[in-house]
Amino acid sequence: MFTKPLIPILILLLALLLAACGAEPAKTEPAPTQGTPAVPGPPESTEAAVPAIDVPAFTVPEKMAGDTLPVRKIDGVTDDFILGMDISSLLAEEASGVRYYDFDGREVDLLELLAKVGVNTVRVRVWNDPFDKDGNGYGGGNCTVDTAIEIGKRATAHGIGLIVDFHYSDFWADPGKQMEPKSFAGMDVETKAQAVYDYTRECMRKLREAGVKVSMVQLGNETNGVMCGLKRWMDIQELMAAGSRAVRETYPESLVAVHFANPENADQYLSYASKLAYYSIDYDVFASSYYPYWHGTLENLANVLTQVADTYGKKVMVMETSYAYTPEDTDFSGNTIGEGSAVVKNYPYSIYGQSNCLQDVIETIANKTKNGIGVVYWEGAWISVGTESWEKNHEIWEKYGSGWASSYAGAYDPNDAGKYYGGSAVDNQAFFDPEGKPLESLKVWNLVRYGNEAPVVPDAIADTVLMLDINGEYTLPETVNAVMSDDSKQEVPVVWNITPEELESYRAKGAAKYDITGTAAGMEAHLQLSLVEYNYLTDWSFEDDGKGWIATDLGKTEQLYVEEKGTDSMTGTKHFHFWSGGQNTVNFTLEQNLTDLPAGNYRFEISIMGGDAGEHEVYAYVKVDGEEVNTAPAKITVYNEWHTAVIDRFEVKEGQEVTVGIYVKCKGDGNGAWGKIDDAKVNRVGE
Repeated sequence: MFTKPLIPILILLLALLLAACGAEPAKTEPAPTQGTPAVPGPPESTEAAVPAIDVPAFTVPEKMAGDTLPVRKIDGVTDDFILGMDISSLLAEEASGVRYYDFDGREVDLLELLAKVGVNTVRVRVWNDPFDKDGNGYGGGNCTVDTAIEIGKRATAHGIGLIVDFHYSDFWADPGKQMEPKSFAGMDVETKAQAVYDYTRECMRKLREAGVKVSMVQLGNETNGVMCGLKRWMDIQELMAAGSRAVRETYPESLVAVHFANPENADQYLSYASKLAYYSIDYDVFASSYYPYWHGTLENLANVLTQVADTYGKKVMVMETSYAYTPEDTDFSGNTIGEGSAVVKNYPYSIYGQSNCLQDVIETIANKTKNGIGVVYWEGAWISVGTESWEKNHEIWEKYGSGWASSYAGAYDPNDAGKYYGGSAVDNQAFFDPEGKPLESLKVWNLVRYGNEAPVVPDAIADTVLMLDINGEYTLPETVNAVMSDDSKQEVPVVWNITPEELESYRAKGAAKYDITGTAAGMEAHLQLSLVEYNYLTDWSFEDDGKGWIATDLGKTEQLYVEEKGTDSMTGTKHFHFWSGGQNTVNFTLEQNLTDLPAGNYRFEISIMGGDAGEHEVYAYVKVDGEEVNTAPAKITVYNEWHTAVIDRFEVKEGQEVTVGIYVKCKGDGNGAWGKIDDAKVNRVGE
């Protein structure tokens, strides 16, 4: 008979006793693994601890007339799908003299109009104390809980739900900055967590006493690994847990959300979700910002949010999105996007472009993303406070806080607001013109439920990219693509503003790039013409998705692929992209084999740009019959500063096999390195 030793039994009994008493081993920063933890609910006694709020239900409006706006019916937009708009700046706008009008030209309460067009949720940011020591507001709406209460009461009267966006800061919190409130300065983690709990609970208590219909509460804003000044997840989770507990106790019927940005970095998103699960954070919604000009493709957005939904059983949504209806600035203060901005221009800057962008985002979340519950448009009513001059507007922004930042904000945020304070950076992305009159695109909130047929007309002319051999025949395209009002593409005839003689004169100027204008469908067309020497490489600018190129990872490079992003390309719209999040992981070669080069002398060049490289080694190389015969150095500095490695001359004899390529190795400055490779050329040179 086998008898167990006594000491292990005592250890086991002690462990069971500790578990029964609720003891939990201390957690250190994890290397999380994905799992599917149970979603904790509110305490059983919570429902009885708070008074009920009697609010009207949202009434889905009937279909509006949209004579000129083509809109497709999106079946996944159910009655409870969130069609939301952030209107945090509303009170400051109104104090500044801004008025809003309906489609009949009648002055109207913005909340009344939003309800009529089908917006069922509004979002308001909450800052702890956005004022300096003399009581001067920092701007951005000077948003406090009182702002949320006043807007929330007006929203509730129309059956509209409120999303409370706690930044846990005195001013803007985003991936670039997560500053703690002044009143939290010097607190250790435990004390700060208690302060978050007390502050959140008090704010939510005030909202409940005011009878506000709060449908969702955010635990921070775009908290990409930083929150309230804390940078370790084992600290951040304490703040989130404290905030969640406060919400559950005061608004058990509300959803609790976490909010991140940069979904184009899918691995990072999955890491956030894994850490939230590891620490058992009590939340319902994993929310993402998605600005199409920054954040990659909608397909990627759907994929990464679906992975979060599948793995952790969470609801997912887009908490912020927007797009420009015009490239023009309307308030004398620079905008986030416009013509010439270093962003991806997915749609024309037009009313139709704005409408089509929003339709695509809504359809992606409603029909292509698991557990997708809604989309919120960011600051769709933040328009100009005046159209006379910057000086006049500046006085208003300073007095009422209706600009993105006032000069007073420099006391709290000297490195950003202290230098660049001013007006609205998104007035050209609103759904109202500078006078407060609604754009036709505002109707998209209504029409996505029903669909709407309207004449399809040309909206913009897509830029044409053409590469020609400088020694070959010059033939320009006779048609270009028009972007139509329903976002479809149609070829239309074009007349270029250049004579054959002028075009031929380019030959003598050597390899160069030219912008040729023309007219198509009554609009200006642009041809980006590149004249190049005959290039023996296949897909030299990666426009054919890297055909002929071979990437070989020599380390643990996380991302090696051809990316379509015109603003990051040297020529055309595509380039070869690399990125890794860890130090000493970027190490690879990118090369192409040439087996049929005629005997002679050649020149090879290839260009690279990027950032965060730290110590690095980058060089172009040529191998002949497998032996390296030439190299030329390059370097990585900052975004959009291209460096070209040039091997001026190498000899090829009949029948020799040639390999050209680039070697990249980066230690990384901080957590990793990234870059883009483009415009590789092998040209014949004289004897």
